Amino acid sequence: MRRTERLFQIIQILRSTRSPITGRELAHELEISLSTLYRDMAELHAQRIPITGEAGIGYVLDDGYDMPPLMLTADELEAAALGAAWVASEADPSLARAARDLVSKLSSAIPKELRPVVLDGSTKPIQTRARVVERFDSALLRHAIRERYRLQLIYTDRDGATTDRIVWLLLIAFLDRTRYLVGWCESKEDYRHFKTERVEDLKVIGNKYPGRRAALLRGWEEATARQVRS
Repeated sequence: MRRTERLFQIIQILRSTRSPITGRELAHELEISLSTLYRDMAELHAQRIPITGEAGIGYVLDDGYDMPPLMLTADELEAAALGAAWVASEADPSLARAARDLVSKLSSAIPKELRPVVLDGSTKPIQTRARVVERFDSALLRHAIRERYRLQLIYTDRDGATTDRIVWLLLIAFLDRTRYLVGWCESKEDYRHFKTERVEDLKVIGNKYPGRRAALLRGWEEATARQVRS
């Protein structure tokens, strides 16, 4: 583990508990020697990180300390970079552009020694099929999801029947190379998944659906879990 990562990890460990942690406990968790830990603590004090240490009691991080959000470990950075790379290759153009911008901002905001983790990481998504052609404005759909707007869908099912539905859109789901719109269907009074390739037309309706999206998502997750178990 690089020293920069260790320093971040020490702060994370101290943030995760209100009780003092001894040097031996910290060294054991980080798999380093006590002398290395003491050097790391000296470096953190030099950086004015408000850590208090008392002999026989342990180390405590002051409650008021707020670690900058971009103090990330190599694994955390690689996870973000891998996710961004997948979005850049699979999502709609505006979200793909945002993913590339995210990687650029991350690489410019982190220590120089960690930049290769983001720009030349050890993991990468591989495309095996042609990219899905976007039939609808996904940016508009994401906005509708955030604002809880109803959606009107003209949808053709697998049997060829076409229906006009009002849907409370909750998610745009990605499954392999297929896009699904996940939502609550007013006519069916239940959760439904709609393949975007079968959506003939759609439009966002201005009025909002009732309730909280988070509660509806939990309901969908529970309903999906029941289907999997049955």
